[in-house]
Amino acid sequence: MASSEGTQKVPTFEELTEQLSGPLQRYLGRFAGDHQSAEDLLQETLMRISRGLPGFEGRSSLKTWAFSVATRTAIDHLRKSKAGSQIVEIEDAGDLPDPDDLIGERLVIDEMNSCIRDEIDSLTGDYRAAIILHDLEGLTGAETAEIVGCSLATAKIRIHRARARLKKILKKDCNFYRDENQVFRCDRKGSEPEN
Repeated sequence: MASSEGTQKVPTFEELTEQLSGPLQRYLGRFAGDHQSAEDLLQETLMRISRGLPGFEGRSSLKTWAFSVATRTAIDHLRKSKAGSQIVEIEDAGDLPDPDDLIGERLVIDEMNSCIRDEIDSLTGDYRAAIILHDLEGLTGAETAEIVGCSLATAKIRIHRARARLKKILKKDCNFYRDENQVFRCDRKGSEPEN
């Protein structure tokens, strides 16, 4: 039996939900590619956390454990659905001073997000989880390894390979350029950039 000195106090489910729902939803949104799927995955993740919390033994941080549950939930969903590419919804920007300027800017952002999102969606679940956790969520290699359930060396390899595959796919499928306003843009190869 473990002594109580080295164990961490386990918060209530409500406290954990309040603390981690936002970060988990952002991660799942990046993983799934759309708001509705992220909502569904978050609810499934929270149900799994609720069921597993009484047995949490504190061998990792609660945050790492919760992200691990979210990753397994998302990969399970990915394996079941075999869904095609989906575009990330752009969040509402709130009160904006000049909507006409922002419409053009938003279209450029949507175009870049769509292109890159499609390519991230083409990665396998293990590589997708590794690159999103490490490069987009800003977790360390060790945290990423713990969440995806592999060694640090394997996590580093997955991150490296995911980056390499993403770079190769983007070079093959996308034309990157600066428009007349020096805005960085992307078009799918085979489609003509607007002039």
